Amino acid sequence: INENDVSTDAIKKSDIILLEGYLWDEGEPKKAFEKAIKNANKVAMSLSDQFCVDRHKPHFLELVKNKLDITFANEQEIMSLIDAKSFNDVINFSKSLGKVIVLTRGEKGSVAINGEEVTECGVKQGLKIIDLTGAGDLFAAGFLHGHINNMSIKESLEKGTEMSSKVIQQIGARI
Repeated sequence: INENDVSTDAIKKSDIILLEGYLWDEGEPKKAFEKAIKNANKVAMSLSDQFCVDRHKPHFLELVKNKLDITFANEQEIMSLIDAKSFNDVINFSKSLGKVIVLTRGEKGSVAINGEEVTECGVKQGLKIIDLTGAGDLFAAGFLHGHINNMSIKESLEKGTEMSSKVIQQIGARI
């Protein structure tokens, strides 16, 4: 990806953009991210996976602290990002940012931290889990749908849970 792949007009017309951490890298991808962030009304990013976090830790930490409005991560990714010893460290770090941090925790459900507000959401019970491919992306899509439609944080977490619950009961990442 490079900055020619980023349409300034499309970005400016969007309420929020979602960046994927697996696309980030030094050089051209970094320029594309910078162009998108500079022109966005609101920026969300998924840390994408543990490998991306470990490979780009200082850059991702800079983005989370200073450039993103919403960060999506799973528990392992965020703990690695901040070298946390416990999930309480994650909560305290997230509260200190004053931004929305949305965390998926597998069978422990999900948590959103928005300033001092910590909102939890459980998992759907009785699911026949077949394939986890796409669960994080569908969770983010559901949450963002709620967010841009002025749903509460709790309702947005529930929408993310609903969407991810659907995709994990089938093969593949598309519902």
